[in-house]
Amino acid sequence: MKIAIDAMGGDNAPKEIVLGAMKAAAEFKDVHITLVGDESKINQYLISNERIDILHTDEVILPDDEPVRAVRRKKNASMVLAAQLVTDGKADACISAGNTGALMAAGLFVVGRIEGIERPALSPTLPTIGGEGFLLLDVGANVDAKPEHLLQYAIIGSIYTEKVRGVANPRVGLLNIGTEEKKGNELAKNTFDLLKKADINFIGNVEARDLLEGAADVVVTDGFTGNMVLKTIEGTALSVFKMLKTALTSNFKTKLAAAVLKPDLYQLKSRMDYSEYGGAGLFGLKAPVIKAHGSSDATALFSAVRQTRNMVENNVADTIKEAVEKEAQKTALK
Repeated sequence: MKIAIDAMGGDNAPKEIVLGAMKAAAEFKDVHITLVGDESKINQYLISNERIDILHTDEVILPDDEPVRAVRRKKNASMVLAAQLVTDGKADACISAGNTGALMAAGLFVVGRIEGIERPALSPTLPTIGGEGFLLLDVGANVDAKPEHLLQYAIIGSIYTEKVRGVANPRVGLLNIGTEEKKGNELAKNTFDLLKKADINFIGNVEARDLLEGAADVVVTDGFTGNMVLKTIEGTALSVFKMLKTALTSNFKTKLAAAVLKPDLYQLKSRMDYSEYGGAGLFGLKAPVIKAHGSSDATALFSAVRQTRNMVENNVADTIKEAVEKEAQKTALK
């Protein structure tokens, strides 16, 4: 199995990307990694090159580059070349922690969509209080959506959650402002009707306040709403930890309490740590394309490789293609 990694994408590149790649290569003996980027900078951190090679390029897509223009003009950028390796059959999947919009553009223009998929979805797995996590899609690949797009998201998300995350018969929920069937705008109401008839375990509407309680294994929404939910969850988590830190370091008494609680607080932090779940998948493409968090460290990159490996191993892209074709045939017969 071959995985191409953009070594120059992300806040901590290339150091943490290289360290994570070495950790993954050591753990997964069936994985061969190609690091794409500046060879001299990569070699500063590459201690072991067992099943790791380098494709050199000194061109990089920057965080503030306009995504589509950058992908079209910077043909030799590390991110674009990683995607090109997939298209050329030299890699089974690719990973980048770089510019999100550019990776989506590279996925669409270089790797390409699965036939029948109208809109690919950007889909992270987010933590829950119980530790199970849930898949949220879409979180920004498409700001606007039609009911048919959300139906495809539900099918894609269900397949991924079952095949990669090992959840049998995953519960699929539609994000809405209430749990009643007739709640929400026209998009929500029309999508509800489609999901009821789909070959998935649709449990109905779910509210944002219940997401971290594990209300569903897969939560479907449009990219505009999903992105706001994602950033609200991230911002709230950061704020809560900051408030805890302030409260527990305000005086000598609270510092003593913090010392006692330290192991439990670390356990809580690790339970809510995004890096344990890997990156956000750009689902609906011909091969796995994973967007690692922009601030990924070695652990997060390792998790992204593990996630990608599971997707390739379980033929997720082919299964999605088959499911979409089946749904299209069912619709045509009506």
